Amino acid sequence: MTDILKFSVPGKPEYVGTVRLAVSSLANCAGFDIEAVEDIKVAVSEACTNVVCHCKPECERIYEVACELGDGRIIISVMDRAGGYDLAKYQIPAIEQPKEGGLGIFIIKALMDEVDIFSELGLGTSIKMVKYLNRI
Repeated sequence: MTDILKFSVPGKPEYVGTVRLAVSSLANCAGFDIEAVEDIKVAVSEACTNVVCHCKPECERIYEVACELGDGRIIISVMDRAGGYDLAKYQIPAIEQPKEGGLGIFIIKALMDEVDIFSELGLGTSIKMVKYLNRI
């Protein structure tokens, strides 16, 4: 059986922590260990922060978060209507010469078991993050 929780979030920095706490609470209740819960919290924070930081002024300032629990995993999707970007232009950051910004996607991919990103210029971006329960 799969349970789904969805909510709409204002695109303001002060709500990133609220989303992080809600999702980490779900993961904890689903039986994820503390290390996995911490990974999920950081990944969700990065995904939400990307929306807040990259939302163009003319775009809708509300984004959606969906959490799906079941089948031994949690799937978190963060979907915005913030204008999107060209995925082909994404470059893996130079870790030996870090700069502010640009690490979010890299961090999310490092912490989660599966990550899928869909973006359409002029519309928005959706990031789907999967963490498996008891994955070694």
